[in-house]
Amino acid sequence: MSRYWSEVVHHLTPYVPGEQPRIEGLVKLNTNESPYGPSPAVLAAIAAATDEALRLYPDPQSHALREVIAAHHGVAVDQVFVGNGSDEVLAHVWMALLRHPAPLLFPDISYSFYPVYARLYGIETRPIPLDAGFRVEVNDYLAAGPCAGIVIPNPNAPTGIALALDALARLVRGRQDAVVVVDEAYVDFGADTALPLVADNPNLLVVRTMSKSRALAGLRVGYCIGQASLIEGLNRVKDSFNSYPLDRLALAGATASMRDDVWFAQTRARIVASRARMVAGLEALGFEVLPSAANFVFARHPAHAGATLAAGLRSRRILVRHFREPARIAPFLRITVGTDAQCDALVAALGEMVGA
Repeated sequence: MSRYWSEVVHHLTPYVPGEQPRIEGLVKLNTNESPYGPSPAVLAAIAAATDEALRLYPDPQSHALREVIAAHHGVAVDQVFVGNGSDEVLAHVWMALLRHPAPLLFPDISYSFYPVYARLYGIETRPIPLDAGFRVEVNDYLAAGPCAGIVIPNPNAPTGIALALDALARLVRGRQDAVVVVDEAYVDFGADTALPLVADNPNLLVVRTMSKSRALAGLRVGYCIGQASLIEGLNRVKDSFNSYPLDRLALAGATASMRDDVWFAQTRARIVASRARMVAGLEALGFEVLPSAANFVFARHPAHAGATLAAGLRSRRILVRHFREPARIAPFLRITVGTDAQCDALVAALGEMVGA
């Protein structure tokens, strides 16, 4: 505490990210990173850009990257906004589009950064409970009354459960009075994207990250797509805060990654196959595993506490994520899909612990 703090700082409870351990040799399945390296084209592009990247400012408009993202998704360049990871993109969204005198709606079990942003920007929130099966119920948002906006992670985190495109369409079209933000951090692993709805819905913004399916978590690149009027609002905030959001190495690497569709498809397929293999192993041990369209699974065992299992795995040098709050999800472990060898090590360790 300091008497020099601004008033808002006294009321902040910062977001706590997943542990980044300094211990060698761990099986790290706690932060949903890719188990594989990025496209070789990314490494080559970064190496080629090194000299200029260190002595020249980057393009403040990130035009080359926005151009390749636009081409990849079939939209116009002025419909694309980029930032330092999807977290920075979301922060600008909260400031530019969601700061209104009404509550912001999002699932009560979702990305725990959402309420942190809301407190930072002084936005009232109204979490909407997931149903008994940990699913988003669209009707609850349609009936929620006036709001500052709606944020839906799809697939949801930490559950991994996704909404189908028709449900997303019903939500977006039914709430034309508010911005609907669909956070698609994990969409590439099996969920429907809301991008086909952008053209006809001026209230829709779709947020993506290159940290997961493109293995660029350390590079910090995210983007969003919406109609140009929404993107203009984000640019106004960005250019009032940091006119150079992405450095030259990030721009070079991300642009190369978006151009390598073959690597992207192959790596994604490997992760999806490993997810199915890991789910089968967990279910054979008696775990309940929620249906996942992400690069992680959410699982619980009827006879063992989640905290106990997480601690036991850590003692065996395997890290997973456990959330103590809210109490409804305390029995669960969120487990990143690793390589087949890492997944097999996890299942073997859990087998020892649950006595299977």
